[in-house]
Amino acid sequence: MLSGLVNFLRACFRPRSERYVHTSSDTNGRQDGLLWYKDHGQHVNGEFSMAAVQANNLLEDQSQIESGSLSSQDSGPYGTFVGIYDGHGGPETSRYINDHLFEHLKRFTSEQQSMSVDVIRKAFQATEEGFLSLVTRQWPMKPQIAAVGSCCLVGVVCGGTLYIANLGDSRAVLGRLVKATGEVLAIQLSAEHNACHESVRQELQALHPDDQQIVVLKHNVWRVKGLIQISRSIGDVYLKKAEFNREPLYAKFRLREPFKTPILSAEPSISVHQLQAHDQFLIFASDGLWEHLSNQEAVDIVQKHPRSGSARRLVKAALQEAAKKREMRYSDLKKIDRGVRRHFHDDITVVVVFLDSNVVTRASSVKSSNISVRGGGISLPSKTLAPCTMPAEVGGT
Repeated sequence: MLSGLVNFLRACFRPRSERYVHTSSDTNGRQDGLLWYKDHGQHVNGEFSMAAVQANNLLEDQSQIESGSLSSQDSGPYGTFVGIYDGHGGPETSRYINDHLFEHLKRFTSEQQSMSVDVIRKAFQATEEGFLSLVTRQWPMKPQIAAVGSCCLVGVVCGGTLYIANLGDSRAVLGRLVKATGEVLAIQLSAEHNACHESVRQELQALHPDDQQIVVLKHNVWRVKGLIQISRSIGDVYLKKAEFNREPLYAKFRLREPFKTPILSAEPSISVHQLQAHDQFLIFASDGLWEHLSNQEAVDIVQKHPRSGSARRLVKAALQEAAKKREMRYSDLKKIDRGVRRHFHDDITVVVVFLDSNVVTRASSVKSSNISVRGGGISLPSKTLAPCTMPAEVGGT
């Protein structure tokens, strides 16, 4: 039956994406159908690899790696910044974060002349406030932007210290060498804000003691107000500001009863780690990867193969698992076009950052050239995009 479904989908949805295969130089990455990848690059603290595969009609995942000065001033500090932004409801919020979060971080680093938890928290807050301003301006013409949001996972390596900040359910995993055995263990570094975790449900119930419906089990999935799985995000203004939870917002997003306190939060969980000589690499990925691979499986894939192409290898492994779950071949899954592909897997974005212990422990004042790469996905001509989901161009604030 499933093979028949696959054949039907292949016949009805011819993979337009195959016409957009790019084989340009790897400077800004390459595209192969729905897959974007940059197999190898150098950052201040070592090497990196990036990849993203599109499933939605419009790619809702965004990502970036910035290396060199982490400040608006050339005086530093210097290091590496990684961002994974998993959007939902549309691509506008994740694109906005990609355009603004790192710029805010540099501004606050300049003011404090150092990297800190406070700098990162302020950068998240400024990004949230900036997107709220954008929604307020666009609300009269495009009210549905109030229901667009994004997870936000950030890693900053600066002077031997690793900062991890997270909103939502993307995940950062460290691969650490155990010298006694030669194994590389997976250590999860980020806290996830998803209602599937009992601790998150308890947190929401404690914050909203008078709301019996703050978390609802719907179709066997725990959701905040029966609408969304994550409890923290950038955007999703309709669940933060009551004035946006009304007509002309689509009825499916509107709550029956008014709310006084924000239902979702934009306060990131931030942790600080002193990197050690046996810390080998970091995997940053949207939940589309972790839906199909465990932490240790992902670390094993990176560890057992050459560094070049690590992120692409992880994406492929996840897609192979997705195909296996639907009893189909990986080669058939690859032929299914964006939009329809979302029924088989989510957008998946991965950044693998290798840590050169000799360089990581250097002082953050050692000057280095700036590197900036944004994870892509494909840019198709606008006429091929579904008109009902065409995004408004999001500019600067």
